[in-house]
Amino acid sequence: MRFFFLLLLLAAGPARPDAPKAELDRLFAALKAAPNEATAAALEEKIRQTRQQAGSPAVRLLLEAGAHDLETGDAAGALETLDDALVLAPDDADAWFHRGLAKFRAGDYPGAIRDLEATLQRDSRHVEALQTLSHIAESREDWKGALAAWQKVLELDPHTPQAQDRLQMLRRKVFGEAA
Repeated sequence: MRFFFLLLLLAAGPARPDAPKAELDRLFAALKAAPNEATAAALEEKIRQTRQQAGSPAVRLLLEAGAHDLETGDAAGALETLDDALVLAPDDADAWFHRGLAKFRAGDYPGAIRDLEATLQRDSRHVEALQTLSHIAESREDWKGALAAWQKVLELDPHTPQAQDRLQMLRRKVFGEAA
């Protein structure tokens, strides 16, 4: 059955070209200059949509199926589905990100870190990957790593919700109460 599903996905059509770099450049410039959280949130969503539209229909279906598996608590199913997405599109940053997120939720921190680093090798502006790396570092009490990743998030998206509160908390953990 799984083999049949993969054949069906492959028949769905060829991959679209990567998201237009100029469009993403424009969106990230607007995100950095956004006047408030609401505007930033709308731009974040547009960035996600632009990235999604760049992937093939088959990979998008697999990413949606993997996300559904994660939502229903089926981490093993999500990982299997996301592995399939990476077979079809080994250079897709979002596929690496989603698999890294699945590994993080499954408690495989080293695997999650490897996949999130692979995400950033393909897309250095992947804010969600940086946020997740910060949270992984925090869960491991690697406060310097958590702070470094969070600072990169803020360089790209200064209006991240609760950004300043988290920044202050991480600075206190790294530098002490006076920070």
